[in-house]
Amino acid sequence: MMIVRRVWHKLVRSSTPRFLCPYPAPALLRAPKLPFTGYTNNSINIKIESKVGWRLFSSQALADGGMSGRIVDVPLAQTGEGIAECELLKWFVKEGDEVEDFQPLCEVQSDKATIEITSRYKGKVAQFLYVPGDIVKVGETLLKMVVEGAQVPTQKHDFTENIISHCSEGEVNKSKTCGVLSTPAVRHLGKQYDINLNDVHGSGKDGRVLKEDIIKHAIQKGIIKDSSGFENADSGDQFLRGEEDYSYVSAELGSQPGDKTIPLRGFQRTMVKTMSMAAKVPHFHYVEEINCDALVELKESFQNNNTEPAVKHTFLPSLIKSLSVAISKYPWINSRFNEDTMEVILKGSHNIGIAMATPSGLVVPNIKNVQSLSILEITKELLRLQQLALANKLNPEDITGGTITLSNIGAIGGKFGAPILNLPEVAIIAIGRIQKVAHFADDGNAYPVSVMTVNIGADHRVLDGATVARFCNEWKQLIEKPELLMLLMR
Repeated sequence: MMIVRRVWHKLVRSSTPRFLCPYPAPALLRAPKLPFTGYTNNSINIKIESKVGWRLFSSQALADGGMSGRIVDVPLAQTGEGIAECELLKWFVKEGDEVEDFQPLCEVQSDKATIEITSRYKGKVAQFLYVPGDIVKVGETLLKMVVEGAQVPTQKHDFTENIISHCSEGEVNKSKTCGVLSTPAVRHLGKQYDINLNDVHGSGKDGRVLKEDIIKHAIQKGIIKDSSGFENADSGDQFLRGEEDYSYVSAELGSQPGDKTIPLRGFQRTMVKTMSMAAKVPHFHYVEEINCDALVELKESFQNNNTEPAVKHTFLPSLIKSLSVAISKYPWINSRFNEDTMEVILKGSHNIGIAMATPSGLVVPNIKNVQSLSILEITKELLRLQQLALANKLNPEDITGGTITLSNIGAIGGKFGAPILNLPEVAIIAIGRIQKVAHFADDGNAYPVSVMTVNIGADHRVLDGATVARFCNEWKQLIEKPELLMLLMR
């Protein structure tokens, strides 16, 4: 026993202090019981709090968020393959709120889908680092939380010092707001004018930076020339209403009325990328008119015999199913081109995408395995996708994996359009509205016909004009004679 004690004394004296000793620790060094993780290379951080006492913890424990009572970072996790950043749409919680495990914290939108971010911890929201409208890269900290069991400081000044102690120099330079008491809307306003909130004198309680402080500082620096529009503002409510106002902050504060700078987000950013790539692909268009008299009668028959009030029958599901049957005869229309290997992949599944205009931009969800679905099943799936698209709730699975696209411009009112490829697909079809036009019989007499114009855009690296023309004739025949469609459906 004496030998062990002597060896232990040598270790304690010769090594760096570990705040461990073989005898009872002095009262000054006593701390709450903490799990011992062994001898590691992690540095030992000491935090002195007059109200809590001494606390000893390793930097690894803080990073992992496993230490109860500590402020932890909640990062933006990987929301899908190939996604590097997301737009923050809205917060479901407020600073100071208590949250449970797996409780939704916020909603973000990538270029593929809208996703809810849930909490990994049970605790209290300490600070938001982003406001709705900001672009957050995967891995960056969305907010800071005090995990369950922590004694949350009652004074905001103490909280500010707590935040400062956990902010690295790089984080301070990046956000320019670390340790400054302010609301997310005020921080966003400062970001709009590239103002370091640490340079702004806060006139609020405990030095809180208010909207008026930002405006006053901007006027002093010459960033804002005319302040008359803000002095009469109702205590800055126009900046605190919600995320729908953030897009117009720069326009309202600028000296050039009428000009608005609106950054492209989410699906709009995706459209920029895909259309820019598609413009580099050689493609051609094939236009044809289709007699839809039989299609009109078929749709009316479906609606008259409808036994499900929630289901509304339209022309589109029959067009989708007939398209799938035509693809079965011309599989090259439903393919992808691999430019690196100079190979064409004929897709077995008919995942037909439907271009939809939503408040968030153009999105193309697709109906999976149309070749195996009935017209009624297609109708229900189409309704589901439309509802999710309008609510901005589409899943990544709904948007990825498409093999060919239909763009129904006729639903808006256009006769025909020249669609651009939705890469890596090799074909896209724009269908115009069905309208009554006069046709002439062989004897010269005119008669009304319901006509729809279709425009097929095709990748000329894979498809030629003759193939597209034969495919279109097949599809046209199935639409004009639905009995053939019934005969060929499986």
